[in-house]
Amino acid sequence: MAMHIHPAVDAGIPPEQAGFAGGTLTCRCATDPVTVRVGAQVSHNHVCGCTKCWKPEGALFSQIAVVGRDKVEVTANGRKLKVVDPTATIQRYACTGCGVHLYGRIENDRHAFHGLDFVHTELSGEPGWAPPTFAAFVSSIIESGADPARMGEVRGRLEELGLPPYDALSPPLMDALAVQAAKLAGTLYKGS
Repeated sequence: MAMHIHPAVDAGIPPEQAGFAGGTLTCRCATDPVTVRVGAQVSHNHVCGCTKCWKPEGALFSQIAVVGRDKVEVTANGRKLKVVDPTATIQRYACTGCGVHLYGRIENDRHAFHGLDFVHTELSGEPGWAPPTFAAFVSSIIESGADPARMGEVRGRLEELGLPPYDALSPPLMDALAVQAAKLAGTLYKGS
């Protein structure tokens, strides 16, 4: 029996649709659901094992991607949204009815990812989103209750799905964070 990672990837990862320009995310409330319009294709889609991201019931990982914050608009029942942890770097807006995170935003304008919102594409009924391409913070699933003895199996399943496992973000995203830190510190390499 295969290891269950996330419902959106367990049966295989659907391909990106050329020309896809976004869709609507909907919380899981049966009445008055919160809806959020994402007006562009996402980037850096991945499964995430951190303890902060919302995960569907029974999933080991969340699925999260980024898009420009100017492309994210709450279109219905925004009064139900509340920031989960105001002290966190990513301000995750969750529905107070069902608990689903609709989007996350970084307000610190010195952060490398400022201007990007984090969204859960599996909350959309439209096919065509850019697929997840890696797994982040894999070891963190242990903090959520995963059996440490099965981590080899988890990593094997991620590899089988084509999602290289990292215990941080992917190398290009870690580089982006390091470049911003070097800029802020005045140590960014300028070349010869």
